[in-house]
Amino acid sequence: MELKYESFADVDLSDPFFDSLREDYEGFNDWFVSKAQKGDEAYVIRDQNHSIQGFLYLKIEEEEHSDITPNLPRARRVKVGTLKINAHGTRLGQRFIKKMVDWAVSNSINELYVTVFSKHVHLIKLLERYGFEYWGKKSSSSGDENVLIKTIGRVTGDLEKDYPVLDASRKAYILSIYPQFHTKLFPDSILKNETPDIVKDISSSNSIHKIYICNLKGVESLRRNDVLVIYRTADGGSAEYTSVATSMGVVEETRSIYDFHNEQEFLDYASPYSVFSVEELKNLWRTKRYPKIIRFTYNVSLSKRPNRKSLIEDVGIDRDAYAGFMELSSEQLKKIAALGKINESIIIN
Repeated sequence: MELKYESFADVDLSDPFFDSLREDYEGFNDWFVSKAQKGDEAYVIRDQNHSIQGFLYLKIEEEEHSDITPNLPRARRVKVGTLKINAHGTRLGQRFIKKMVDWAVSNSINELYVTVFSKHVHLIKLLERYGFEYWGKKSSSSGDENVLIKTIGRVTGDLEKDYPVLDASRKAYILSIYPQFHTKLFPDSILKNETPDIVKDISSSNSIHKIYICNLKGVESLRRNDVLVIYRTADGGSAEYTSVATSMGVVEETRSIYDFHNEQEFLDYASPYSVFSVEELKNLWRTKRYPKIIRFTYNVSLSKRPNRKSLIEDVGIDRDAYAGFMELSSEQLKKIAALGKINESIIIN
């Protein structure tokens, strides 16, 4: 399944996907038609039968909300207007969390809010996990909803709640990933010359959390909250121009394959967030050829992707250093962030 930004006018309102929204919200059909007439767009995920499996509508607001208790004061913020997912074990919810945060950051907005009925317990837990906090209640003809707000850049010390913040005072490293694995792990960092069907509806693509299994020298030195710059290696052309930095993330933990007591324990840990199939993971368990495991969050995709030439000439990385895993200074990290056009609101010192 592919995530697309579509016009409301191109979405079939009669799709059974919207039945629960019609039940929850009085006048939902009229609201939807009005959005279609205005030319508004939303993120839509469809399955192989073209049936909708996920829908996310975002809008920018600047007004005060007196229908919320306590009042939500006037500010520029992103409203999550509609959010629904047909959950089926592939972490589409995390994909949408990342998309709404990315959308806010790209529009230089640091506050998002969403209204949700108390009965949607799992959705509320998901939002709270990534930093949405209870503000108050919104009353309407459809009933009372909880209002949850996330402030990007607010630091609590909880890696998930602080997502997508990157701490430039922490150690930072370049982590190289081969092209055949890169876009499957980082769907929002797809290159322009890649086909979208590379991105499948699987946990490793959808999840904010990633697992990378390797035997790169030095990765065992990584510590929680360290920053990773994801570096997509060359795929046939000159590395100077086709190897590029594409994304940044934050280390959750590192482990060794030898830490696991048995194969099933290893599979349970790695399978949901790794690009490898169960059979491939079983082979990795048997051979122990790639014993080092990094779990990290996928925080931001670089809008501009500096290539190796730029990293050497503009950032100052050592041309002769080991390209697989390389430590960066705080200043080098900030230069990559600047070259990548990352919004400064997610970089703290």
